[in-house]
Amino acid sequence: MAGRFSRAGLLCATALVGVMAVPALAQETVATATAPAASGAETAVADANEIIVTGSRRRTTLQDAPINITAVSSETIQTQRLDDIRSLASFTPGVTVADTGPASTGGIILRGIASGDTSVFGANAGNSVGVYLGEVPLYLDFKLIDVNRVEVLQGPQGTLYGLGTLAGAVRYIPNRPETDRFSVDVHGRGYAQSHSDDFGGVGDVAINVPLIKDHVAFRTSTGYYRNAGFIDYNYLLQQPGVSDPQPGRATATSTGSFGTTADYAANFRRREDVNYERTFTTRNQLLLQYNPDIKAYLTYAHQRTKTGGRQANGAGVLGTGNYEGPFRYLEPVDRSADLFSAEFNIGLGNIAQLVSTTAYTEQDISTTDDNTDLLLDLDYGYEAFPAFSSFANNERKYKQLNQEVRLVSTHGGPLNWVIGGFYNRLKLNTDRREYTPGFSEFAGLDRADNLEYIAQLRSKTVEKAVYGEATLNLTSAWQVTGGLRYFKYDATVAGGSALPLIGVGIGPFPSTTINPARVRTGGTGKDGFVWKANTSYKFSSDLLAYATYSTGYRVGGVNQVVACTPEDLARAASGGQVLCALPNELFYGPDRTKNAEIGVRTSLFDKRLQFTVDAFHVKWSGVQVPSQTLNGAIGITVNGAEAVSKGFDFSGTFKITPNLAVIGTYSYVDAHLTRDVTGLVVSQGVRDDAFDGDRLPGSAKNSGSAQLVYNHPLGDGRRIQANWASVYRGSIYSRVGLRGNGEAIPSYVTHSASLNYITAPFEIGLFADNIFDKYAVTAISNDRSSFNQVRTDTVERYYSRGVLTPRRVGVEFRLHY
Repeated sequence: MAGRFSRAGLLCATALVGVMAVPALAQETVATATAPAASGAETAVADANEIIVTGSRRRTTLQDAPINITAVSSETIQTQRLDDIRSLASFTPGVTVADTGPASTGGIILRGIASGDTSVFGANAGNSVGVYLGEVPLYLDFKLIDVNRVEVLQGPQGTLYGLGTLAGAVRYIPNRPETDRFSVDVHGRGYAQSHSDDFGGVGDVAINVPLIKDHVAFRTSTGYYRNAGFIDYNYLLQQPGVSDPQPGRATATSTGSFGTTADYAANFRRREDVNYERTFTTRNQLLLQYNPDIKAYLTYAHQRTKTGGRQANGAGVLGTGNYEGPFRYLEPVDRSADLFSAEFNIGLGNIAQLVSTTAYTEQDISTTDDNTDLLLDLDYGYEAFPAFSSFANNERKYKQLNQEVRLVSTHGGPLNWVIGGFYNRLKLNTDRREYTPGFSEFAGLDRADNLEYIAQLRSKTVEKAVYGEATLNLTSAWQVTGGLRYFKYDATVAGGSALPLIGVGIGPFPSTTINPARVRTGGTGKDGFVWKANTSYKFSSDLLAYATYSTGYRVGGVNQVVACTPEDLARAASGGQVLCALPNELFYGPDRTKNAEIGVRTSLFDKRLQFTVDAFHVKWSGVQVPSQTLNGAIGITVNGAEAVSKGFDFSGTFKITPNLAVIGTYSYVDAHLTRDVTGLVVSQGVRDDAFDGDRLPGSAKNSGSAQLVYNHPLGDGRRIQANWASVYRGSIYSRVGLRGNGEAIPSYVTHSASLNYITAPFEIGLFADNIFDKYAVTAISNDRSSFNQVRTDTVERYYSRGVLTPRRVGVEFRLHY
């Protein structure tokens, strides 16, 4: 089943710690880059709760923030070599992002709010979590270069942010241009990696140029990531349609093999370290400032990532190894994104600040995947061709325009408020084409290009909202906040599919145009309200308690599948190949969350111990669940469940001495269904029921991290810093309740360390990640029912396991001028 989601995941219309920190300035103002200090003060570990955050739309310390917010500082990002959201999640309580390699951004899961199967392919889109670069919503793993901090807000945030969120928001806060000083920050990293024949390296530079003092400044941050791969594709076909993908055929007593040495030489070729990463990234900002109350930021950002294959193995099928993919084709991925934005900050006297952000973004994603096993798994008899194989080319293009205008009160007094308006238009165009080299000639079909399947989708989702919050300070210690958001969305789609090889839905070769009768158009929409209530009480300057109740939602949409005709149903009844949707498979609606939480944030023993504890209970209704059509196994989304997520998060810092600190995080997340669901999970064409209490997939029930940081002063502003970090990720379910051949992905622990010499202008050091070279599974695609599954005399290679990045050992340096 899950494997079939490969086809239609591309077709469905779903596209619709407090940790050690360095203080930062609010996003609306200039944020200063972190540089090594020039005095003995740098030997002390920073106060965790003193970091400045702006997640509540107001500049405040983490200690005084009345909501559950985690801030990961630039110092932690640098010390732990956190390059993107995948690595950042290890040090952020309540966040799960599987290490599925550079081929995707990764599926971001907050507090267990996920219903779909795990996947070794990760994700490049998601609307349960709002991801922001500065003020711009954009689901992309922009590299953490020249970033002041990352803020993670758990729980729905729809009354403070324009983008509707079901589970929370992740905010990358970049350093801003400065008009009063020129600066250059250079960083480099080189390393050797286990199970790889290649060396890896990273280089980046951030330059700040004041052009007109107090008025104009330019800041550019540019980097290149040349990360080494470690997965080998040793069984690539030399000549698809001619080469035998499995010379050692399966028998009644054997699942077969790749044959003899001579067979290998005749049919296969190899490519090593295919899951490499080549990423170029740049972010450029121009500050235009009339005075501190009137300014604008103009931003252009670009990022492009290339890789040659998935970060996964075949679980030992046909004798392959832990770092070996048995796939027949290279599976390159080319992801590029461009962002243009204009942000205006205007002070309206002593009344309010106006913030207006206009942004346009484009993302283009081109991929190729080995499609052989999907077609074998559909059991249409393709294996009768001894040299049968298939590959698919995919193109996805996202175009997003958004506008947000916000007023934040500045008049002081017991009442302060935020009101805003939001508009977001997301267009998605997809094209998938599956080819079966040599099969047309073998079967005597008139399709010289061997195009077996084609699907196209054009969708548009428009979301509008107005929102606001008001806070009343009843006393100097006690505040209450209420928020409301009205939203309205409309989703439209035009798309269809065809089977050129057998002449369904398309003209004869060389036509690649889907017949109009196979193209479906449709639309859906909804409006409604979400709201929030919050209160907090400061028992002292070092002890804050808060409570929040908030609601969230995620937009619905139209599934891209043509409606079944009577002729379709008749063909399906006779065993023919049919691609169509029944009436209940055409649309899906929004889902909602109701989140209740309480938390305590405190600093004790003269701030030697600082921590936050937060307990939550999230009720999730109308859950959007990945599924597939009864006819043709086309991927769709349905509203199929009710669920709950409950647990608690902890993050804290304990200074054993002024120069030695322990920093820790821990999360417990119990996410499960709260009612029985008929036919929720599909495996090998069989629909399995799920039941009340079945655990949700994708996130760990238990996870945590611990860092030990020691600074040894050498005098004259010099020091040695030693760091040890351990990360624990508990077991994860690959499917709801392990139904339909789901699996429990085992827990694992990894360790990293670094030793750095730091002085005012530069630092240099050694590091090791995954010190003990832990092999671990991070995700599973499909299920074990397809592992060693034999079709006549051919073994499927459909089942695959994502693999954790192995040990890296290297040197790193930073230079600040």
